Amino acid sequence: MKNRNLIKKDYINKIKELTEHNKHYYEKSSPKISDAEYDKLKNKITNLEKKYSFLESKNSPSLLVGSKPSKNFLKSKHRVKMLSLSNAFGYEDLKNFEKKISNFLNLKKDTDIEYSVEPKIDGISASLTYKNNNLVLGLSRGDGISGEIITENLKTIREIPKLIKDKKFPKDIDIRGEVYIGKSDFEKLKDRFANPRNAASGSLRQKDPSETKKIPLRFIAYTYGFNSEMNFKKQSEFLNLLKIWGFNTNTHNKIISNVNNLVQNHKDFEKKRYDLDFDVDGLVYKINDLDLQKRLGFVANAPRWAIAHKFSADSSFSKILNIEIQIGRTGALTPVAKIKPVNIGGVVVSNATLHNEEEIIRKDIRVGDTVKVERAGDVIPHVLSVDLKKRLKESKNFLFPKNCPSCGSKVIKDFNKISKKYDAVQRCSSEGYKCEKIAIEKIKHFVSKEAFNIEGLGKKVVEKFWDLKFINLPFDIFNLNYKKIEELEGWGKLSAQNLRKSIEKSKSVGLDKFIFSLGIRHIGQENAKLLSQYFLNVENFSNLTKNFNFDSLANIDGIGETQINSLKNFFSDQVNLNVVKKLISILNVRNILENKKGKLKNKTFMFTGKLSNISRAEAKSLTEENSGKILSNVSKKLDYLVIGEKPTAKKVKQAKELNIKIISQQEWKKLLN
Repeated sequence: MKNRNLIKKDYINKIKELTEHNKHYYEKSSPKISDAEYDKLKNKITNLEKKYSFLESKNSPSLLVGSKPSKNFLKSKHRVKMLSLSNAFGYEDLKNFEKKISNFLNLKKDTDIEYSVEPKIDGISASLTYKNNNLVLGLSRGDGISGEIITENLKTIREIPKLIKDKKFPKDIDIRGEVYIGKSDFEKLKDRFANPRNAASGSLRQKDPSETKKIPLRFIAYTYGFNSEMNFKKQSEFLNLLKIWGFNTNTHNKIISNVNNLVQNHKDFEKKRYDLDFDVDGLVYKINDLDLQKRLGFVANAPRWAIAHKFSADSSFSKILNIEIQIGRTGALTPVAKIKPVNIGGVVVSNATLHNEEEIIRKDIRVGDTVKVERAGDVIPHVLSVDLKKRLKESKNFLFPKNCPSCGSKVIKDFNKISKKYDAVQRCSSEGYKCEKIAIEKIKHFVSKEAFNIEGLGKKVVEKFWDLKFINLPFDIFNLNYKKIEELEGWGKLSAQNLRKSIEKSKSVGLDKFIFSLGIRHIGQENAKLLSQYFLNVENFSNLTKNFNFDSLANIDGIGETQINSLKNFFSDQVNLNVVKKLISILNVRNILENKKGKLKNKTFMFTGKLSNISRAEAKSLTEENSGKILSNVSKKLDYLVIGEKPTAKKVKQAKELNIKIISQQEWKKLLN
């Protein structure tokens, strides 16, 4: 594995760039990169997260959708979240996607999965609410939870029906689709906008709908959110109904089975993508069976049942001017090549990630080299190869630092017990907040959207407040001198008051977000939720000191040795303990409210053996949905051991010795009624 420090550094830098581009992309309607490049960036980040389990960020695209709704419009919550899609770039990604589906649904190996294949138009997502056949509300995607109310602007689009005459049309439904501008229409506007997507985004955000009406916006419908009447069973059936109801759908929609066929169709479509009158950046594959979609559900901010198959990346050649080491929240050291600015796919690129020391050695990358740089979904692109014919004779190998460039601590590599190898990523060995660069990144994490979500305290503000010594540790945020802030350039009384309100509002926080905000290595959002459900209240969580029996956490399904060791390290540091203690004294950390209606409330379960017609993952999910808890080990805390075909003999023996009730899959189903 690559050096962890480098990977994390690279990862954090990507997240930083993504957050900045989110503002330009969603809030300012003036993205600095193309939509395709933006999506590629997101995919690069999520691919890193899949490859390296230790990577996590509250600003990860796997957790976020879009950006905050603009302050220029009123906002409204989506009745069903508008989630983003995971990305695939080739055969292996698609094969893994299908494998996960098959495993979750417990399908036989030779089962053909039917997909609805739809072009992914490079436009602006919108949701249309119809009640009693009338269009009553139009929302932008926003952050996926809430969107901007742009009803009147959307009504100016001729292809959006204001009244549906079909008597079978649902009484209450959200129709979702993409607003875009055709390439031919854009030719008349190209002096005013950078590209068709910018034109569509900017037009929808006009305060005056009469101005929006002047722009030739179009709309293609492709899915639904809330729906009061499910009178269809397949995605393809719904697409046909959309046409009957008067909506435009994509003429290139298809039904395809088998990954090989998906790949071939993708190749064929990519060749003709430039002949279309609209921009596309890939194809979307959705499980066609809606019942299977429902069973598969969602992970974080993306559905398990859909994926976007992106088109190929762009690349170009440039010269490496310097190699700098960046340090992430978890101490990962990431080398970044500063390159001579080069235009790649319409975007000027000046940075390229080098991932880690092993990658630099493997590709023999040196300062002064002419390199091929690819933008494959990464705002900080990566170096593919070196043109050795252009290498300078005096060039020297790049020497990776043995000590942290920030604090001077020794640089270390973690040993992976599974692979029996040291990780490729190198990290600063400093714990807690002793390393300045790590401390700054930890505070940025603390205030981020998925943690305390403090509006007005962005990354640049955190850096400025750090330099001014306003903030050194997270709890300093709640004791800022607003008089001094008012006097800063770019600030004033009103902006300081708004920051104060935002900080005061953040003081009431759920236990899961509190745990996540601490930035404990390997404790992402999902693990933070698992820990919060285990501890239930902050008083119990505060018992996590160096004297705590951390091995007891092994009973939490989903928490393994890696997470436990990370928690041990975190709580063995006195500064970390002081931070947690001080924060608890300042904040109102809300307890976890247990579901009192679940049929399996206060009962613990463990599954062993092959289950019939259902995967273990789905069985666990159903158990938790009904308030049951899943344990990882057989202990006195276990109420039921559910056995399938060929159960683990050791677990059955342990359960019998502890007088734990052993039940079959059918008996478990009866408990669920």
